[in-house]
Amino acid sequence: MVKHAELPAGPLLEGSLGDDPLAAEPAPTGVLIGYARVSTGGQRLDRQTAALEAAGCARIYADKKSGKDIEREELAKALEYARPGDTLVVPSLDRLGRSLQDLIAIVAGLRKRGIGFRSLHEAIDTTTPGGRLVFHVFAALAEFIRELIVQGTKEGLAAARARGQRLGRPPALTPEQIRQARALLTRPDESVSSIARLLGVSRSTLYNHIPELGGGRPHAVAAAGEPAGEVSGDLSAAVEGPADPGPAAGDPLGRAESTETDLAP
Repeated sequence: MVKHAELPAGPLLEGSLGDDPLAAEPAPTGVLIGYARVSTGGQRLDRQTAALEAAGCARIYADKKSGKDIEREELAKALEYARPGDTLVVPSLDRLGRSLQDLIAIVAGLRKRGIGFRSLHEAIDTTTPGGRLVFHVFAALAEFIRELIVQGTKEGLAAARARGQRLGRPPALTPEQIRQARALLTRPDESVSSIARLLGVSRSTLYNHIPELGGGRPHAVAAAGEPAGEVSGDLSAAVEGPADPGPAAGDPLGRAESTETDLAP
């Protein structure tokens, strides 16, 4: 599998194609390895393979996939087969890289392994000083574009903050939903789980947005504005404890009948 090649965070030119793009290098001593690609299975590879054979490629690998497809099995095989001193040959630059950044990353990887690169249509050969210079220009252009994107992103974020715009992920619950949840909490027949399901969130999300729930359901009810005395049912009993039974029926003095045994003779 060929993973999407990403640009390094630092300058692209440092060590990508060598310290000196015009420095002389030993002539390639290995074999020429060809790579061809068409975007769909209905397209033919004949023209590309013929050009690679005419260039003297000993082995040719070919993919029938879009350049945007990360998984290009034949390209992976070609890169794995290549050894120091070999040269990877493509009919044109767009057959190898999905983008300028992708192309530079692949060629830089070949360079570090001591493998050359040639593109027949553009007449670029990184085993020559002129070919290496062209790729240094490409790398400088890609780095310039990346820095422009980073600078534009920072300026856009700063402008959004200046306008008071909220950045990052939107909240899971809107203020209106939070008010609705607090109103539902005053109803004894509504549980926290049922309210969470109604709003389409988890229980933990509900607890995060309604801090008073951390102190228990009665605290949330009180915070919602309902007096504690109006809370009915089991919730009222749990908060206030058992009710006073009051005077015993039929006792004019309001005294409950004693349950203790009379010890007087």
